[in-house]
This record gives sequence, C-alpha cells and structure tokens, in this order.
Amino acid sequence: MSTDDRFPVLLRAFFYEWLVEQRNASIHTVRSYRDTWRLLLRFVAQRAGKKVAMITLADLAANEIAAFLRHAEHERGGTIGTRNCRLAAIRSFFHFVATRDPASIAQCVEVLHIPIKRAPVSEPCYLDPAEVTAILAQPNRSTVEGMRDHALLSFLYNSGARIQEALDLCPEAIRFESPKCVRLTGKGRKERICPLWPETVMLLKKLLERQPRAPDQRLFVNRYGEPLSASGVRFKLAAYVRAAAETMQTLRTKHVTPHAFRHATAVHLISAGVDVTVIRSWLGHVSLDTTNHYARANLETKRKALEKVAAPTTPGGQPSWKRDASVLAWLDTL
Repeated sequence: MSTDDRFPVLLRAFFYEWLVEQRNASIHTVRSYRDTWRLLLRFVAQRAGKKVAMITLADLAANEIAAFLRHAEHERGGTIGTRNCRLAAIRSFFHFVATRDPASIAQCVEVLHIPIKRAPVSEPCYLDPAEVTAILAQPNRSTVEGMRDHALLSFLYNSGARIQEALDLCPEAIRFESPKCVRLTGKGRKERICPLWPETVMLLKKLLERQPRAPDQRLFVNRYGEPLSASGVRFKLAAYVRAAAETMQTLRTKHVTPHAFRHATAVHLISAGVDVTVIRSWLGHVSLDTTNHYARANLETKRKALEKVAAPTTPGGQPSWKRDASVLAWLDTL
C-alpha cells in the first residue's frame, strides 16, 4: 500500500488507537480534534479541486496547513487561541504519523515546525459583586427554566467552575450535607473539591425537586431532558446581561461569558485576602502563574496596596550633588 493510500488508515488509527485507547483522551478533546480535521479536509479539498475522500497525505503539506491556519484566523474570524488549538490537533496527528510511517518523516517535520502564534495577553474580564447580583436577579425563578438558570449561574460564581465542568455535573458529585462541597472534573480529568455555600446547595436541591435526576445524570438539562450546551448557556446569559445592563450601566461595556463568573470568583477571592495557592487549588490551575494573573487584574487590590506605601516626600532645597560645584564642573568635562 502506498503512502497516499495509507492516509485514511492513519487518520482512523490516530483517533481510535492513539487518542481513545492509548491516550484515553476525553470526549471533549476527541470532538475538538474531530472538528479541526473536518475543517481542514474540506479546506484542502476545495483548494485542490477534489472530493474529501480523494485527499492523500501528500495533499497535507506544510504550506497547505499554514494556509488553513490563516483561513481559520482571518476569514473564519477565529482568535489566535483557536488557531493554536487547531494547530495542536494537526501537530498531534503528524507526531503519530512519524512513528507509523517513516517514509513521511520529512513532511511531518515540516508541519511540526509551524510555530505557535503568540497573542497579546489582556486583562481578564471579571464582574464586580454588584454586577453579579444584577445578573443573578434576571432569571424568572417561578419557572423551571429560570430556576435552572439561576442555580447554574450561582453555581458558576460559587465554585469558579469552567462551563463544561458545570454542565457535566451530576447529583452524585454534590455533597448536600455538611461540609457542603462538590467534586469537579477539570482539564486532564483532574478532580478537585470545591466548597459550596448553603444558599447554592439549597438552589440545587430545589432544582432537583422540580426536575428530578438520577445520581449519574446531568443536572442542568433543557425542557426535553437533554443536557444543556455551552452555546445555549452563552445565549441565555447574553439575554440576562442585556436586561441587567438597563440598571447596571457598567455591564454595557463588558463582554460577559460564562467564563467571566470564573474570573469573578478568582478576583473576589483575592480581594478577600485568600492565599493564592488556595485559589489555585480552588480553580484547578496547574501553574501558579495562571492564578497570579488574577492578582494583577483587580484594581481595588492595587489601590489597597498603594495605600500601604507612603507617598514620596519632596526634600527641601537642592540635592547635595547639585550644590557641589566641583561635581557639576567634572560632569561638564565628560
């Protein structure tokens, strides 16, 4: 079998043997890689003027990959972060191909040398406590949908969970008795325990009373009993933010996503004086540098730090080196 004929076999082996069996990748990683390859194959097929089924490994040259990344960033309107995620999925495949098909190593090396693109690091958008309160007041809690949305947003703020971590939540992961807490599964399938306020636990209990779920079933579902999607939550949240912005003017200039509640949790914990290592464990950060990023974001924390430092006093008269004519004369000779 030629190298070109091996491409479908290699791609299938990459997903089933490498990602699923050997790496035990999460379903979210598999789906992310799948979406990248869907876009890439359609892009290459269109440029080559052939059907997707006719694409060979030789068609996936480094220059085609680079063109696809430019297309993903500029024409599709993706961020640099999304562009780099696409490249990571492609690189992973070519790492795998290099071990399975030595004849293609030269091509693999060219693709693997495509650099990650650096992006400017901006201050994270976070919500002030008053803004969080204004948003949480918007869902109509007399309905099941409003009760669900209020409980979900409250849970996001309490736990600092990523949106997918919250949407994967099952009742069996919640400890309803004291000490009240939740077990979250984050990136890399790492588990962490987060404490819960009694108010948050009460909201989750009431939601389960109105919408009973089995211990291993997703807690946050739609009217048909299907798990909520992240895009659906973003859509609902945008409506609540628009409504809250009518009374809370500061929300009009902020791009509020479910992740903004995670940012708010981190910043408010720092403002409360919680040690940064505790916050790292709370949020499930691998590196302390990630957590320290929130410490730089809070203007109020910076203001309090400034108040602890005395303002510089202006000394009377000229400094001694200016009053010494011999020093000034020596400087003039330089």
